[in-house]
Amino acid sequence: MDASCDHNHHTDEARELVRTDISRYGCHVIYVMPTPYLPGFAYTIGLYENYKAPEIICFGLNNDLLGEILNDACSMVRSGQKFIIEHEYDSFLEGYNVQFLTVDKAFYENYFGYCIWYKGGNDFPAVQLIWPDKQQKFPWDEDFNPDWKFKQPLLDRNVDFKFYEEKNTTVFVTKNVLEGAPILYVYHDKDGEWQFHSESSTDIKDARIIAFSQITKIDSSVNDLFGLELGWCAWRLSIGED
Repeated sequence: MDASCDHNHHTDEARELVRTDISRYGCHVIYVMPTPYLPGFAYTIGLYENYKAPEIICFGLNNDLLGEILNDACSMVRSGQKFIIEHEYDSFLEGYNVQFLTVDKAFYENYFGYCIWYKGGNDFPAVQLIWPDKQQKFPWDEDFNPDWKFKQPLLDRNVDFKFYEEKNTTVFVTKNVLEGAPILYVYHDKDGEWQFHSESSTDIKDARIIAFSQITKIDSSVNDLFGLELGWCAWRLSIGED
């Protein structure tokens, strides 16, 4: 995720590169590479600065195609095009229509970190370009290709459950967490299983299985770990700490 990077180390030279691209081309494009767990994505910086138009983000396609789509969008914005939410456009992918959704600001720090660094805050609008499957179905359609569902998270919804799994996916939790103990250790196993514990060492006899959505209801702060990579773990000393 873009937010996983520390943007404080960026230099005046990096800022000048962004500024030069915005001046010369209308926008600068940021690319974030995919991982075995998370999809890659790209987004613009400069559309709002230059044209008072929302910045645009798109997920799940290869970098060349993402760059082509976003640069085409920039050219259209530069010529006066305004993209309407939930309207279908046939100008980006040959043979397929796309739509735009408004990005909820709850996702800005997760995906627009470099943009926030450059602008010095999140005072800018953003939209997400959504592409369909090969049957022209969109991710919110009931018969959308299930293998592609999490290639492009929908950033206009589900702010209380950002994970890249279904809400009814089963996860492991220890009995004492269900009894009110704080979640201090989270494991995302290499096989994709999630575990939520209050202690670093647990006894298998204390393990319980619940629906994933219940975890964020028990402790909403674990929602911040939705991008935890396969095989990684996270811990804290007490509730309220990073």
